[in-house]
Parts: sequence; structure tokens; C-alpha cells
Amino acid sequence: MAFASWLSRFRSSSKAAYTNLRSSFFLNLRPQTTLATANLIDSGAAKRPFLLWSSSLLPLTLAVSAGSLAFHFQPQPSLCDASSLDSRIGGKDSTEFVVKGSHKKVPQELIDELRAICQDSMTMDYDERYFHGKPQNSFHKAVNIPDVVVFPRSEVEVSNIVKSCDKYKVPIVPYGGATSIEGHTLSPHGGVCIDMSLMKSVKALHIEDMDVVVEPGIGWMELNEYLEPYGLFFPLDPGPGATIGGMCATRCSGSLAVRYGTMRDNVINLKVVLANGDVVKSASRARKSSAGYDLTRLMIGSEGTLGIITEVTLRLQKIPQHSVVAMCNFPTIKDAADVAIATMLSGIQVSRVELLDEVQIRAINIANGKNLPEVPTLMFEFVGTEAYAREQTLIVQEIISRHNGSDFVFAEQPEAKKELWKIRKEALWACFAMEPNYEAMISDVCVPLSRLAELISKSKKELDASPLVCTVIAHAGDGNFHTVILFDPNQEKQRQEAERLNQFMVHAALSMEGTCTGEHGVGTGKMKYLEKELGVEALQTMKRIKTALDPNNIMNPGKLIPPHVCF
Repeated sequence: MAFASWLSRFRSSSKAAYTNLRSSFFLNLRPQTTLATANLIDSGAAKRPFLLWSSSLLPLTLAVSAGSLAFHFQPQPSLCDASSLDSRIGGKDSTEFVVKGSHKKVPQELIDELRAICQDSMTMDYDERYFHGKPQNSFHKAVNIPDVVVFPRSEVEVSNIVKSCDKYKVPIVPYGGATSIEGHTLSPHGGVCIDMSLMKSVKALHIEDMDVVVEPGIGWMELNEYLEPYGLFFPLDPGPGATIGGMCATRCSGSLAVRYGTMRDNVINLKVVLANGDVVKSASRARKSSAGYDLTRLMIGSEGTLGIITEVTLRLQKIPQHSVVAMCNFPTIKDAADVAIATMLSGIQVSRVELLDEVQIRAINIANGKNLPEVPTLMFEFVGTEAYAREQTLIVQEIISRHNGSDFVFAEQPEAKKELWKIRKEALWACFAMEPNYEAMISDVCVPLSRLAELISKSKKELDASPLVCTVIAHAGDGNFHTVILFDPNQEKQRQEAERLNQFMVHAALSMEGTCTGEHGVGTGKMKYLEKELGVEALQTMKRIKTALDPNNIMNPGKLIPPHVCF
């Protein structure tokens, strides 16, 4: 089959996971409206050389000499002048969203080597390069797009591709399901985009050990379809279309994290191709180990800046015998948040606790023709034996009655549960029914559970006073909440207002010992908050690790580590 013909079909199918979901109930919205789903990566900053020394340790001439050996495709300040970098994309106080970058023509020798490695599984077609250079679910943009897109079929091919790129110092951007919203897959410096979609096989299933070995390109939904006949499932549920490799790269979670943990807790080991092409296995398949550094956790959440994931061993769970889905309403969003906190403190092991504000319920009514009460709403899922799930339901119902809750309903039959849970699953897409031609900026703050009600209440006052349409969707059981802020991409004042609201919530969360991102990752959109959250010493340590593993700075450069960080 001709590669061009296959590629055309691939492009169509790669969008299906979220496009079909959205178009199935949308009210004639434009199919190319950019979304910002809750799952898998944002703006970048001009890169800086990774071979940097402090001027207090070496003469200026030595630093300049060292700079000539560093990353060739971007500007090279000889000394680290943090003050001049703060306004860059991802720098402190940056409000830009178009990622700038320098561009150097990819050597013909590299193109020839890539063609020899990938055969017909590569393309330099402009449309394909543009498609891979613009994340499908992010409003962020970059000045450049990849020069080449390759589709490796094996770990060996990935290793050879990386070796060639390292030799010519050409940047690499790994590409998974493209569902991330923080610009992780942007290519501001051009280079080579490594699309992992052809590496999607299940390599081994160990039923008695309850684990599975997979390639990174398989989606979590596809994996669960494969596992269902065995009575097993993988418990993380980010946005539709997310792949296991991208989920590892962003350290994602989802609505089930309150019971099963995040990606960090559900990966046993990884195989990763480092910047020099070496293949590293991070750990054994044992459920626990004290052997050496925890390389698995180092790679999870590294966002492609340290290596490319080529294999993942995942923990699995038994499909619950029985489940109950419940829903109830509250007069204020604080009441709803207080119930979420009280439920967790009661010791009940809920499977999901999701909060939707009255604006989000209004969006669902508009999108689906429903007539739900437009008030703050909590949704629960309880799992276990039939008796245990029902007992949990009754206990939570009692907690709700003490916090001004009303209209408590629950369902146990499959179709009834599906209809109730559909309200939450389609929440994001429903937002665009209110503003079909708008884009979305999505916050992702997370705080200690005891501060959740305070943070949501404080944020809601600011959101309600804004002229923009803003909805609240929270994973209330673990202190993580999202705000979908809709804005007209052609109105700069609206984008700035969306950015102001986002920054307000981030700084509020950080003041409560929280984080700027609970599950979406840093990319470049969240880099500007990291120094305040983690401290410059932590960021310097990260940069030392990055420099040691990727001295030529080819691995997804300009992501995760703010540009003003020096050591």
C-alpha cells in the first residue's frame, strides 16, 4: 500500500477518538474548532545551551568556547542572564502563547539516514508536518513546524532515528495521541517529529500477575477493550485518544485517580531510548523493588525531555463486581466541595467524586437538550460487591443530607448508569455548545484536599465576575479542579482575560501549597509558574539531570524547564 494513501487514512483515524465523541451530540459546531481536552501537552521557549557554566567559576572566554559546542539551532547567550530571559515563552511573567524558536535547515545527510531507517514510513509533506506541529487540543501555536515526520515501527528504529538526530544535533519531538493541552508536541525549532502511532501492540499479558506489557502508541481505551474479556482493566481514564506513552510522559491521571492513583502509581517499569540512542530498562517486573535509583519515576512526567518511551509495563485491576452511580445537587459550590471532603474523610473508598458547577450544567442542558437543575452538582461512583457498593451509597447520602444537598438519585442498571455518567463524560464538549467558535483555556490546579472548598469558592467569585464564559469541572476527591475558560481567538483582549483568570487560580493554588498542574503536565504553558512552586534549586537540579542525559539538548527542547533557569 502506498504510504501516502495509508497516511491519509491514518490522519482521519487519529482524530476519531475525540472528533467522533464531539460530533455525536454537538449542535452543528465547526469540526475544526480547537479543543483543550483534559488529557494529554504547550508553548515553548527559546532554548538555551545546556553546556552552561557560572561566570564565577570560569572565565568568559571559556564559557563562549563551550557555547560553540552546544545546541546549534538556537541562540546561545554566553552567560546566564536570567533577567533578560524572564519575558520569553515560559519565563517568569510571560503571557505569550505563540512559541518562538530559531530554525536550522535539516541536513540532507540526516534525511537520507532517516529514509534508510524508516523506508516509506516518513514524510516531508507540508500538510502532514503542519498537522503534527499544531496540537489538536491546544490553543498554543509555534512559529515553526517539524521538517520531517517519521513513523517508527520498532524500538530499534527509534534508537537509530535518535542516534542520527543526535549526531547532527537536530531537535526531536515525540508525538502520541496529540490530546495534550500544554503544547508538549509543538516544534518551535523544526526538526524531527517521531510519531509513535505504529507502535501499539500488546507485547505480553500476565493475568496471574495482573500486569501487561505494551508499546507506547496504544490508547488506554483500546487497551481496556483488549483486557475486558480477561476481567481486567487499566484504571486511568484521561481524555479520549490519549496513548499510554503520552500518559506516561505527562504523568496524567483522570477521574479514577482518587481510588487507583495517577500514572506514577500504575507503571511498573519502562523502556526508554535516551538522547544518544541507548535503550534503558528502568526496573524489573517485580511489584516492588529497592534496587537503585527510581528511573521509572524519573521518566514518568519528563514530557519527552529525557528520552522516548518505547515499552511500558502497567499494573492492572480487576473489573469491579458491582457499581453504583449517584448524583446530587447543592445551593452553593462550597457546599458541594465540603461534601467531597467529608466523604473522603469518612474513609469510604469511592471510585469517583466529580463536581460540576451551574454553568457547566447549563452547557450540558444546551448541548444535550436536557433539563437538569442548573446548580452545583456532585457525581459519585461506588464499586465493590453489591452489598458494599449499596452501603457506601447510603453513607454518602447521609453525609449529603447534613450539607444542604438535595435531589439525590442513584442508578445500578447498566443503561441508567451510562446515562447518568454521560453527563460528566461529555462535559468538556458540551461547553462549546455555548460558544461554538471559541477556543478553551483550561486550568489544572490542585491543592491539599482540606483547601479545595476555599480555592473553588475564591476562584468562582473571580470567574463569575468575568465577561467570559467559564465552567468548573473538578476531580473533587483529590483536590484537582479544571476551569474551562472560553474565549474568541480573534479577540486579544479576551485571550488576555482568559490568561488573567488562569494566573489568578494558579497563584491562589500555590498560596495554598498546591500545584499549577495536577494532571495535564507543564509543556511550556506552565513553565512560568514552576520557580514559585518548586524553587530555583529544584529547577537547577532538573536542568543538571537534563544536561547529563541530553547534552546536545535535542529531546523536546524548550519544554518543562523554564528558560531562565541556570546553574
